[in-house]
Amino acid sequence: MKIYLLLNLRYVLEIAYDGTHYNGWQSQLNGTTLQEALEGELAKILETKIDVMGCGRTDAGVHATHFILHFDYDNVLPHRFLFRINQMLPADIAVYDAFEVKEHFHSRFSATYRKYIYKTHTRKNPFKEGGSLFLYQTPSIDRMNEACELLLKQDDFASFCKRGADGKTTLCDLMLAEWVEVPFGFEFHIKANRFLRNMVRSLVGTLLDVGTGKLSMIQLEKIIEDRKRSSSGKSVAAKGLYLDEIGYNWDEYKK
Repeated sequence: MKIYLLLNLRYVLEIAYDGTHYNGWQSQLNGTTLQEALEGELAKILETKIDVMGCGRTDAGVHATHFILHFDYDNVLPHRFLFRINQMLPADIAVYDAFEVKEHFHSRFSATYRKYIYKTHTRKNPFKEGGSLFLYQTPSIDRMNEACELLLKQDDFASFCKRGADGKTTLCDLMLAEWVEVPFGFEFHIKANRFLRNMVRSLVGTLLDVGTGKLSMIQLEKIIEDRKRSSSGKSVAAKGLYLDEIGYNWDEYKK
């Protein structure tokens, strides 16, 4: 009599995607999502239903240069898995790596930090239109970075959180917030242990208002103290936002 051993293996995929044509990461009733696209192709290759868990829930139109997901599968991955999955996925989703991790790893809850970059440009550029925000007025990077210094002293970001956001707390440990000048534009780099819904896009809109003189530092302080989303600036377009880095203690989780 043959005895079959049922394996319970957990795998990680490191991916990148252009979110322009997707209604965000998480599966939902309306619109095509990245989670659905990946689960559909994985099911074909692995010949079983696959449920993937992502490291976060990027909104519609948001991109990722570094995104981590995990899934459970009861066998080793098939030969030439990376080549095959990339051939099957659309051109705007790429899988860079696949590896096994210990069963207690969780792509969302094991992350120690996340880093986002928001991209803007100040000179009309047809090649950046889909992935960067065009600024009609050049802001002062010095004023925006002065505002960032104030943000780094805060831990409650309720004023930059969309109503109805998940989570019982608006506290975040902000590790990095700075504007960097690039050729014909600016990038906003921000890193924290967690982010609230719509937080980065709201912060960028508010900081740009500081940079163009629409808001003073005193007004920014009041916005933070108010803890009301209606007090802060408008959220900027999703197209300029990129999930850039996810931090894990891989020494603990990799097999």
